[in-house]
Amino acid sequence: MPETPANTVPHLVPDLHTQLSQLLGPRLSCNRDICRQHGHGESHHPPAPPAAVAFVESEAELIRVVRLCHQHHTPMVAFGAGTSVEGQLQCLEGGLCIDFSPMNRILAINAADQNCVVEPGVTREQLNHQLRHQGLFFPVDPGANASLGGMVATGASGTTTLRYGSMKHNVLSLRAVLANGECITTGSGARKSSAGYNLGDLLVGSEGTLALISAIQLKLYAIPEQVTAARVQFDSVQQAVNAVISMIQHNVPVARLELLDAGSLRAVNRYCRTHYPEQPTLFIEFH
Repeated sequence: MPETPANTVPHLVPDLHTQLSQLLGPRLSCNRDICRQHGHGESHHPPAPPAAVAFVESEAELIRVVRLCHQHHTPMVAFGAGTSVEGQLQCLEGGLCIDFSPMNRILAINAADQNCVVEPGVTREQLNHQLRHQGLFFPVDPGANASLGGMVATGASGTTTLRYGSMKHNVLSLRAVLANGECITTGSGARKSSAGYNLGDLLVGSEGTLALISAIQLKLYAIPEQVTAARVQFDSVQQAVNAVISMIQHNVPVARLELLDAGSLRAVNRYCRTHYPEQPTLFIEFH
């Protein structure tokens, strides 16, 4: 598939541009700089900008935008916080970039059931800031302050996956808009349910190719009473790996686990001006 040159910005079909402008007003942008900003993430891939960027504020508005694009055969690319590192944000055929950052409301926090409902533009840090007052947190931590919609779309995982699983294990249900503008709901808040097709697992990690996510129901967890960290050096990477296997086999309550080899520790010491022994090391968090 040919790439859109980084120094050009394609154009929307005039009728589509007019209809989107009537719907969104100033929240439809064809500004060259804004389009270029939305044509790449944090990866090494060159920018491939969209023809325009739509900043949607609600599910109803998203449905109308998708239906218009469907009528005019215009491709759509979803944009959350722009933390993509694998080129998902490149608009190789131009089209419309749909920016979900205005859809950043936490719709419900159900402390008793330990779940919440959020819009896709809510970020991980924003959610945890609100949850901490109720003694809860959302554990999936990919490192960046990504939007939760982006984390669902990419099937994100992170340093806590060993204990809490990835996004696929922590999404209870989704609302999503299909390419023709139809809105569907997958799953339910029930932890134990086998009714219907498991469409949620199909959409998690689908990278926006099957639907655009408009609402997410997530599992929550109690904030640990105590958190303990450890740093352990080994003579070889194999010894470190064997130690990890042993910990898992003995059900040690490990929440985070990172292995750095000697070269990685050397880079850490140079960049952070630390003085860790430059040998294979496990960084461990228990709770």
